[in-house]
Amino acid sequence: QPKSIFLTGSTGFLGAFLLADLLHQTQAIFYCLVRAADVPQGLNRIQQNLGNYGLWKDTFQARIVPVLGDLARPQFGLYDDAFQDLASQIDAIHHSAALLNWVYPYAGLKISNVLGTQEVIRLASQHTLKPLHYVSTVTVFESTAYAGKQVMEFDPINHSEGIYMGYSQSKWVAEKLVMIARDQGLPVTIYRPPLISGDSQTGAWNSDDFTCLMIRGCIQLGSMPDLDYRMDIAPVNYVSQAIAHLSQQPESLGQAFHLNNPQPLHWRQFAEWLQDKGYPMQICSYQDWLERLRVQSAIEDNPLAPLLPFFLKRWSTEQLTIPQLYQQDQKPQIDCRATLKALEGTTIACAPVDSALLKTYFAYLIQTGALMQTDAHILHL
Repeated sequence: QPKSIFLTGSTGFLGAFLLADLLHQTQAIFYCLVRAADVPQGLNRIQQNLGNYGLWKDTFQARIVPVLGDLARPQFGLYDDAFQDLASQIDAIHHSAALLNWVYPYAGLKISNVLGTQEVIRLASQHTLKPLHYVSTVTVFESTAYAGKQVMEFDPINHSEGIYMGYSQSKWVAEKLVMIARDQGLPVTIYRPPLISGDSQTGAWNSDDFTCLMIRGCIQLGSMPDLDYRMDIAPVNYVSQAIAHLSQQPESLGQAFHLNNPQPLHWRQFAEWLQDKGYPMQICSYQDWLERLRVQSAIEDNPLAPLLPFFLKRWSTEQLTIPQLYQQDQKPQIDCRATLKALEGTTIACAPVDSALLKTYFAYLIQTGALMQTDAHILHL
């Protein structure tokens, strides 16, 4: 049982839930990396972030130590003595921070996601070896080499060809660094979630993440692209509780865990659910949908407008966009049976993507103003 844990990402979405769950499940002191001018401002940023999702408790404050630094800088921007002091004070590391951007190329994400992970490994290697719990992503298997194949937790990520998104490329390289450190003796556990959705109990969600932007943008547009997708979204409370629990099991060291949703929902079924709830929604070809989005974005704000480069850019010899390239026949089948077995005997379970979960999410998005509320929607919800 570690007495002190270094955590990155406490001002992010998953990081907020992970910090709260680790505070509940352990007695440790948490050294939280945060960008701030001073310690009070750093603590305030962490407190506000947890408060935004209804997670903050005043009793947390005594167990949180802000570490003023930046993941994108060597040694997080700390002087040598401060970096060594930090390494001597902590017993374990949870690295959940990452720069997630759907438009940036690899070069724009390398410093934070790859070199930042390198600095975390450096910290874990100083003084005594410290267990590193690394939050990766299922997108490390986006290579065309895995298309249509079943991917198990213990399968190596040997292929990067055909990974087009800069974010996925950066996470693939970062996980390879972590695996090299593991092979050289660092105690490592890897967690691979899919797209992370809101809290399955409260609906609390980052309304500016990709899935939320797609929902909001398509509703405003009144149309959805006809794509062969499964909405493999994992509620954030499932991901954070699973990581917090698994990180405390000695047998988890050296393992990888898949935190994808065993019961996803097909994109077309989601479209039918929206129609049933009173949202006027047309299903059209991807090109027609993209043209509608481009036209509307030129006239008025649409939540998806900043992502137009992501939707427009064409890749591969077939000159397809990423949404077209990542349809079901091009994706691997992520197997999570070993993870579910490791969670047996606990109350930790992944909520299926069904009408009950969607109602919870929509109620939260309407309450917070991320979605407009109309009489028709009230009657159906």
